[in-house]
Formats: sequence, C-alpha cells, structure tokens
Amino acid sequence: MAEMSKECLEELKAQCLALQSSRKTLLLSTLSQDGVPEISYAPYGRGVDGCFYIFISELAAHTASLLHHPLASALFIREESETKNLFARERLSYRCSVREVMRDTEEYDAGLECLAVDHANMIAMLRTLPDFRLFALLPEQGSYVVGFGKAFDVDPKSGDLLHRDQDRLKG
Repeated sequence: MAEMSKECLEELKAQCLALQSSRKTLLLSTLSQDGVPEISYAPYGRGVDGCFYIFISELAAHTASLLHHPLASALFIREESETKNLFARERLSYRCSVREVMRDTEEYDAGLECLAVDHANMIAMLRTLPDFRLFALLPEQGSYVVGFGKAFDVDPKSGDLLHRDQDRLKG
C-alpha cells in the first residue's frame, strides 16, 4: 500500500481532533476491584497538558475501579445517526494511566475549570458535594479509526498519526 501523503495525514489529524472536541463526554472502560471489565461514561474537560479530567461520585462503580486499578481506556465515537457504515464508525480511543487529583491543590481548581468550559452549571453545584472526586486520565497510547483500512496510531502529545498498514502489522 502506498504511503499516505503528509497533507492527507494532517487532514486526518484535524478530523481526529474535531471528533474528540465535538464530544462533551467520553466512554470509560475500567477494571473492577475483582478484575471484571466495566464500561461507563463521564463528562470530561481537556487539560492543557493533554489529560482528560473527570469529576465523579464515590457512589459510582468506576470510581472504586479507578482507585483500585489506576488504568482506563477512553473512547470518543461518532454518533450512529452520523455514520454511513456502522462497521466502520469513526472512533478515537486512548489507553490511560489514572491518578486522583487531591482537593486543595492548584491542579484541582484548574481541572475543575477545564470541566467548567462545557459543564459550568453542573460543576459549580457538584464541587460543593463531598463525595465527588477529580481524576486525571493521562493518555499513553492512542488509536484512531476512520474506516476500513484507515486505522492509525495516535501520539497522545502531538496528535500525529501513523498509518497501520499490513506491512507494519506483520513486523
């Protein structure tokens, strides 16, 4: 397969970033305390360092999961109604390490400000509740799929794409 042009990759990179920024929530995959996979979702805010901040209740199962197994996957996916072929839905996923951001730190306030960009009224109310905790999801490895034969590794820091072709998969 011919190598993709720099212009094509830059166009796809912009499309990838547009998908992510068009979503106000992320799908969140975690491991329960007994190692069972679980999936949920959470509203998020993007930090200046590229992390995703989520503000979740201690009552939610994924909170205990993140505290016990500080690893997660985050998924951004095109709506079904916006997709021509459901087998090739546009999607961006990241494997993330996770850490809790403690109250009374500058990062805590900054993280909540990131969330407030899209969720101001709810964050103002939720921050008064003692059972809500702030987590930073730190992307370590990304994957972007935009169709058949159009799968890419994503550099979480730069957003640069590397096409996954048959030759590269064999090596």
